[in-house]
Amino acid sequence: MSENPARIGNVLHPVADVSAAVEFYGTVFGFATKFVDGARYAALDAGGTTLALASPEEDVTNGVPAASIKVADVPSALTALLEAGGTVVRAPEEGPHEIRAVARDPWGNTVVVYASR
Repeated sequence: MSENPARIGNVLHPVADVSAAVEFYGTVFGFATKFVDGARYAALDAGGTTLALASPEEDVTNGVPAASIKVADVPSALTALLEAGGTVVRAPEEGPHEIRAVARDPWGNTVVVYASR
C-alpha cells in the first residue's frame, strides 16, 4: 500500500449560485461552512465529507456531480486510470488551489482527480 493513498477529498456539486447553495445546505441539512472563495466556490462540512459547491465559472465537470479524489501525483494517477480502462475527459490543469483533471471510470462515472500545488 502507498504511503500516501488516494482519498475522497470532497463531493463536487455544480450550482448556479454558490451563496444560495451555501444557505440552502446550511439551512436544510445544517452543514457548516468551511471555506468560501467569493461567488465561485464553497466547501461545507457534511459530517466528515466535504460538499464542494462550484459555480459555473469553477465547474470542471459540465454540470455533473462527482467525487473528487485527492492523489499524490495527478499524472501518475491518470496513467493508472487509463491502464485500468478509464478515460481522461479534461487534461490536468492548474486550478486556483490545486492541480486537477477530470476523468471517467470504466463504467462512465465522472471523477475529479486532484493534488495540492
